[in-house]
Amino acid sequence: MDSLDIQRYPDNYEAMSVESALLAEKITCQLRNLIYSSTSIPKQEYLVRASQMHDIGISYEDGILKLNMPRLLPKKKARHSSVFLVDPLNAALEHYGKEHPLPHFRECVVCISHIFNHELPDWCLLDYDNLQQKQILDAIALHVMADDSGLLCDAFNTTELGEQDGTEISIMEKERFPKWLYDRQERLKSISDFS
Repeated sequence: MDSLDIQRYPDNYEAMSVESALLAEKITCQLRNLIYSSTSIPKQEYLVRASQMHDIGISYEDGILKLNMPRLLPKKKARHSSVFLVDPLNAALEHYGKEHPLPHFRECVVCISHIFNHELPDWCLLDYDNLQQKQILDAIALHVMADDSGLLCDAFNTTELGEQDGTEISIMEKERFPKWLYDRQERLKSISDFS
């Protein structure tokens, strides 16, 4: 992949990188199962450690639950793609809930900020419907929402460029959303002022 000319062969680079990533996910999921069956480490303990390796962060402040995660994976037919992040995310939420009170939202807004490294070419920015959001939202809803149906939960997706890839998910009561959106726009404006 390092020797491939991305500018001349973007499709080849994309195919190679996706195939490599999917293979790595499959291997990781298989290794997890091997650890569960052949060691004394409890599954939950391993998954909490896996969530830390993925830099999954959770905080709750001023009525807003914020989750920081790696960039969401593209939708592909490989079933291991969603398990790769969902299991550690579930473990992280359970672990956080034991040490901090988790909110429970009946009606809420879920804001998903897709952050892409500013050095990536534009063709690497994925459409929202090509990302595996559903499994992630289902896992979060299980812990902090009455339901993630459209009747109770509004969704807001946005893309921004940053220093590194990632996903930031903010969940709040609906009346907090206008201020969250204003603060986000001001933050992005101040970032662009210094670039």
